[in-house]
Amino acid sequence: MAGSVKEYTLCYHCGQQCEQDIIVADDKSFCCTGCHTVYDILQANNLCTYYDLEKNPGANQKNKKNSTAFAFLDNPEMTAKLLDFQEGNQAHVQLYLPQVHCSSCIWLLESLHRLHAGILQSRVHFSRKTIQLAFDTEQISLREVVELLSKIGYEPALNLSDLGKKKPQNAHRKTWYQLGVAGFCFGNIMLFSFPEYFSYADFFHEEFASLFGWLNFTLGLPVVLYSAQDYFRSAWWALRQKGVNMDVPISAGILALFIYSTYEIATGTGAGYFDSLAALLFFLLLGKIYQQKTYDTLSFERDYTSYFPIAITRLKGNKEESVALPALQVGDRILVRNGELIPADGILYKGEALIDYSFVTGEAVPVSKTLGEIIYAGGSQQGAAIELEIVKEPSQSYLTDLWNHEAFHKPKQKNLATLSDVVSTYFTFIVLGIALVSAMYWIWQGDLSIGIKAFSTVLIVACPCALALSTPFTLGNSLRILGRNAFYLKNAEAIERMAQVDTLVFDKTGTLSETHRAQIQWVGEALHIEELAFIKSTCKQSSHPLSVRIYQHLEGAVHEVHEFTEHLGKGVVARTPEFLLRLGSREWIAPQEMAVANAVWIEINGQVKGYFRFEAQYREGLEQMIQTLQSRYDLHVLSGDNNQEEARLRKIFGEKAHLRFNQSPADKLAFIESLQAQGKKVMMIGDGLNDAGALQKSEVGISVTENINQFSPACDAIISAPSLRQLPDFLRFSHQSRNVIKASFALSFAYNIVGLSFAVQGLLSPVLAAILMPLSSVTVVVFTTLLTNALAMRHQFLQKKPTL
Repeated sequence: MAGSVKEYTLCYHCGQQCEQDIIVADDKSFCCTGCHTVYDILQANNLCTYYDLEKNPGANQKNKKNSTAFAFLDNPEMTAKLLDFQEGNQAHVQLYLPQVHCSSCIWLLESLHRLHAGILQSRVHFSRKTIQLAFDTEQISLREVVELLSKIGYEPALNLSDLGKKKPQNAHRKTWYQLGVAGFCFGNIMLFSFPEYFSYADFFHEEFASLFGWLNFTLGLPVVLYSAQDYFRSAWWALRQKGVNMDVPISAGILALFIYSTYEIATGTGAGYFDSLAALLFFLLLGKIYQQKTYDTLSFERDYTSYFPIAITRLKGNKEESVALPALQVGDRILVRNGELIPADGILYKGEALIDYSFVTGEAVPVSKTLGEIIYAGGSQQGAAIELEIVKEPSQSYLTDLWNHEAFHKPKQKNLATLSDVVSTYFTFIVLGIALVSAMYWIWQGDLSIGIKAFSTVLIVACPCALALSTPFTLGNSLRILGRNAFYLKNAEAIERMAQVDTLVFDKTGTLSETHRAQIQWVGEALHIEELAFIKSTCKQSSHPLSVRIYQHLEGAVHEVHEFTEHLGKGVVARTPEFLLRLGSREWIAPQEMAVANAVWIEINGQVKGYFRFEAQYREGLEQMIQTLQSRYDLHVLSGDNNQEEARLRKIFGEKAHLRFNQSPADKLAFIESLQAQGKKVMMIGDGLNDAGALQKSEVGISVTENINQFSPACDAIISAPSLRQLPDFLRFSHQSRNVIKASFALSFAYNIVGLSFAVQGLLSPVLAAILMPLSSVTVVVFTTLLTNALAMRHQFLQKKPTL
């Protein structure tokens, strides 16, 4: 067969064919002015590493919108709907970028600050294809941000009719197209190969056999060049980084099949394995789509269904009610106390707002707000309680992203996820060695066909995908199960750290004791009605459990409070024209007085009036929980109160437990550090108020919540108070989750040993290997899911998410 070969020039930026008017610059060809412009921008900013990470990584610029396409973003109303946060000259926005597809995209998008000084920070979420941007509005507008992204080939998908809703994502559309091409070619190659299957080749003229062979070759080209391109790209990227990943052996197997099949067709020595090659890619992509769908399900449930228990105080007339965040609607009036998180964008309706946005911006300078101004979600009130009217539905995913902020990450430790990566890497080298030895053995025996077959099937059937899937799927399902039992973990790493702790440290007030059931008794001078009203009004501003309990206990009207300040670990100060009130611990208010257990002291206008005494009510089931934990963990109690409750606590915790009293927040932090210096792995269980430092420092920090809007970014988990009694089961479940991962490793190794024993003998066809490889991944996913669910049932965990 003779003919001319037509040469094509591919665009250096996007990789598409340059049809006409080729632009050449720096010995590189570009298909259009847009692609050339992007290259010039990257070149001018020393960002051409973008092209080193991935070949032709850019998006085609031929159909790029003109400069007026984003003019609507000059409208302040439109901009306000898109922005997640804006304070002063700093704004935050999350945009959906459907063009994101590889590591080069992530590298470039997270280097946007080098393209424009107004971009303060950019963070890409690859699986969602979203980017979170923080930018300086004095240097760059939202329209200019969008135009910059569009200019470099990442035009955001802006659907204004769906603002506030989750945008539809077609992140896997390309994989479906690749699957369709592989399936079409697979079916037709099988059709052309029927004579070979049924040994009818002798009835066909040699020219027909050759024709069918070349037709199969033609159909095999799109399978290799299009359907398999992601595997080649991933493998090439790993090799360029002087490493290997699981796509290296797959790519080697695909190339071996293609080259040998082409050789047989060209020499007329056989029909090749193009049917096996197409089937291989079809089943590989089918397994890939299954994995993607399963990952998406876990991600969806984690981000949008497993709400951690952040409760809101909603106002209905003169009444207050505690509701879960998802129940909050636009138009609702809410009360935000000192230290509480702003759960959704709202207009300041009443009070003096002093908002700390350090959780969002990293800047710790509180910002004053006046009535009628908008206050964005993520800030916290510093001062007297304020009232807000909600203007935007709360975004749980936005608050989850704040909770997972880099500033609150624990130091990285060696864990099972790392073990999985290491095992997969070594496994890949071992598999490549076995494949080469098998091929050389059969070639030495004089059977090149079986050698190629053994080489390709070893590489395909022994892919370490199942190993890599064990950890994320087990821990992802465990996160979901624990979340349905009102134990909300920040990430999967927290489960692994839970399984490694050997020391438990408990706070007392609000953790071991239930303040809402405590009986209150006033001891001291008789108080006037005005003084009682002022105390109640002051306690309303605070989110501390004891302040909330006093507020609920006292009767009478509530008045406006000025100059409210809360001192962590000590108490609060408030002022009106008539009164100056200090409310808090004895050490802070009246150090000369005799110590009293569980008391909040009152000082008005410089005179100590007395104290509210709380009869501590320990949580139901506490003794049984502690008895279960004693056999496995070292137990400690750190209390800010005096030691008058020591006898009761000693009866509950036993003689081996370590009890410490009169502990300030700094003392608690120092104690955690001293335990860690002894090599202990510490879990701290506190109320998230005075324990933030200790929660952050410990290996695992758990904040106990009783329907209060006290959101602690320092903690690794938030547990609803009624679920605290299940802590031994949660800890045991974390250990068992690790064992599930180890069992799935063993299952994967067993599968590989059996598969390899057949593959090295040339007894396994590439088609069967291609079916078995994704089947092993499915088996691991089903195995880990069923086993973790069975363990959950054994612990009698709830089957549906509890309500607050």
